[in-house]
Amino acid sequence: MQEWEEFHDEKDVGKVYDVALLRRLMGYLRPYRAQAAAAVALLVLSSLLELVGPLATALALDLYVRPLAGAQEPEGFSGWAGERLAAAGLDFEPAAGVTAMAGVFVAVVLLSFVVLYGQAYLMQLMGQLIMFDLRRDVFARLQALDVAFFDRRPIGRLVTRATTDVAALNELFSAALVSIFGDLFMLVGILTVLFVLDARLALVSFAILPLLYVLTRWFKRGARRTYRDVRTRVARLGAFLQEHVTGMSLVQLMGREDDAFREFAAVNDAHRKANVRAIFYYGVYYPAVELVNAVGVALIVWYGGGQVIRGALTMGTLVAFLQYVQRFYRPLADLSEKYNVVQAAMASAERIFELLDAESEIVEPAGGYRPGEVRGEIELDGVSFAYRGDELVLRDVSFHVAPGETIAVVGHTGAGKSTLANLLLRFYDARSGSVRIDGVDVREWDLAALRGAIAMVLQDVVLFAGDVASNVRLGAAISDERLRRAAGEVHALGFIEELPRGFATVVRERGAGLSVGQKQLISFARALAFDPRILILDEATASIDTETEQRIQQALERLLVGRTSLVIAHRLSTIRRADRILVLHKGCLRELGTHEELLALGGIYHKLYQLQYREQDELATAGSASP
Repeated sequence: MQEWEEFHDEKDVGKVYDVALLRRLMGYLRPYRAQAAAAVALLVLSSLLELVGPLATALALDLYVRPLAGAQEPEGFSGWAGERLAAAGLDFEPAAGVTAMAGVFVAVVLLSFVVLYGQAYLMQLMGQLIMFDLRRDVFARLQALDVAFFDRRPIGRLVTRATTDVAALNELFSAALVSIFGDLFMLVGILTVLFVLDARLALVSFAILPLLYVLTRWFKRGARRTYRDVRTRVARLGAFLQEHVTGMSLVQLMGREDDAFREFAAVNDAHRKANVRAIFYYGVYYPAVELVNAVGVALIVWYGGGQVIRGALTMGTLVAFLQYVQRFYRPLADLSEKYNVVQAAMASAERIFELLDAESEIVEPAGGYRPGEVRGEIELDGVSFAYRGDELVLRDVSFHVAPGETIAVVGHTGAGKSTLANLLLRFYDARSGSVRIDGVDVREWDLAALRGAIAMVLQDVVLFAGDVASNVRLGAAISDERLRRAAGEVHALGFIEELPRGFATVVRERGAGLSVGQKQLISFARALAFDPRILILDEATASIDTETEQRIQQALERLLVGRTSLVIAHRLSTIRRADRILVLHKGCLRELGTHEELLALGGIYHKLYQLQYREQDELATAGSASP
């Protein structure tokens, strides 16, 4: 369990605020700066409207309710506003004045609703557009990286980059970035209005700010630490699920359901505990902010009420202060929440840009070689290769394959057979030596031209969600006639036409519902539909039963004619059909010749024949001799 966690662990995030990361993120905002500017303008308008409500309340109390009690004319802001209204011809009677102020209050609320709706719509739209762009770039980068990159990283973690990490950035753009400006503008506006109304009462109201600052600092430090832990646990959980759901058949085959459940319970429990630790800080902080807010209100009532009793402050101003102070603490709490959103976004941005900046070890040359016609000549000259460190899989391998020749590659497991195919397709580059096709080093070829000239059929067939036809075409412009011809040549047409909708039959994930042999035949049709000059069969018939294989032997014999073929096979029938047999042992080329020549040599191939192929040969001979 410990080793699994260390392998799947997440890199710790850096600073919460990183200028370089933020600058790159702003690059994704730039195409939508018009929407962002409109959202900022609407937020500013919304903040201004927020300031109007308490002032309308103060004017209603001081100008129209208080005179009914026989109080003197108000001074300060209310008195100044009353003079302005009278000068404008809006000297209302008390009842009409209260009604007018109530109308202003309701109008402000309704207008705020419209403004906030527009702002929220623009921000959410912008967030979705940016998410679309980010996911597109992440997937495009994943498509461009070499196979070695995926060998070193859990697939679950890479899926997290395109899903939850991008979603975290959506929160930044749709709920935090512009809102921060709105909260700051609101705080500045409230501060200004409070000091205009009464500077002394404003100072009393903010006496609790140091306590709020200490509380917020504590919350930020704790929330940042627990958030890092939560992100790490989420990545581990995703990787574990992907790994075990993909390998469910093996888990059940080996009877490891209980063990896998216990491991998952441990990973899941670690995720739960991390979230509980995060909940603790949220559970303490927000009630504490409410408590501090209550203390602030109590101070205003205590000091402001005394000022009202002494006639130094109007009742309307006191009520407005109470409303403003309550609104003042709300953006402060929002800013603390936005801090976590920004922190999440910075952590996710760091991981996303780490993926986007990942360099492929396979570098495509500028103006790579693109031949008019591929002849199919293959040559390896002193090739050595290792997947990791100095553990060589191939050691100084050299051989030549003429155009149209069929070479069978045999050897024990781990001898380096599949590695030859990987080097030809340039999934990896050789450590030393040269791999050449038509006399040109594969490192000088245009990758699309190189891989377009080669078709490869694997033992483990990969089928994508879609239909049978799309799994053969793989997006290429292949006509229906050519599609049917390729399927017919590998004897796949019969079973395809028996499917409910033929070539339009839906193929589920990983080809569920099709037999192993049917999936293998589809992969043969896929390879042959592209009419490659070089054909690689990597143990492609190992998963097909003998009867099914016999159905495709004649087709293969015809299809291999005129194509250069590299056949990595376990079945003797496929090996015997080869022009020559290449024997690998511990990464070295030990023998090369025909079936009869290598048997007569009495070396490694002879031993392999005795161990693996003799029984197949005897069964085939007996079958041909039977009436």
